[in-house]
Amino acid sequence: MTAAYPKPIIGMTGGIGSGKTRMAREFGRLGCLVINSDDLAHQALNQPSVREQLTQWWGTGILDKSTAQVDRAAVGRIVFANPAEMARLTAVLHPQVAELRNKIMAAAALDSNIPAIVWDSPLLIEAGLHTQCDVVIFVKASTKTRINRLKKERGWDAGELVRREMRQLPLDKKENLAHYYIDNDGDVAVGVNQVRSILTWVLRDFSAKG
Repeated sequence: MTAAYPKPIIGMTGGIGSGKTRMAREFGRLGCLVINSDDLAHQALNQPSVREQLTQWWGTGILDKSTAQVDRAAVGRIVFANPAEMARLTAVLHPQVAELRNKIMAAAALDSNIPAIVWDSPLLIEAGLHTQCDVVIFVKASTKTRINRLKKERGWDAGELVRREMRQLPLDKKENLAHYYIDNDGDVAVGVNQVRSILTWVLRDFSAKG
């Protein structure tokens, strides 16, 4: 799908709670198409074949009683406690997510109003998606800031952040693979200004290559 793709593909990475999605939305405000892997995974979770497979593994307790849809929190408690279960879930979801992403990309390629595509994916590097991106952006925020955000937004404590990040590539390795950095440790306006600058540079460089 991404071979000779006519628009630049921007991958977003960073630590949990760094504000990747918040910064990705700023690219969206500038006209970019933002593809959020979590949203696609949520869609994939509730495809009949996937839902059936997960309930075979883990029982109907993973379904929301009121909607009969897969409860992401219930699945999260299982997979983040067991790497083998995480691997099983990943093997089922990733092909589904890739298919959904490719359909969106194919449609966006024909839209002249979209200057660039942004992939907002928590596992951008772990899944190897960064190799398909023209540039990778690392969103930076201190551990203290990230814990405060996660406590407020998700009710997590520091231990939960540590447990989840143990399942991901170390932050320093992610940072080393990035082409650009966004400082999202404090004033959101600072990050927003960096988004504008980075998009200008990316579009300029992509145009020059073409």
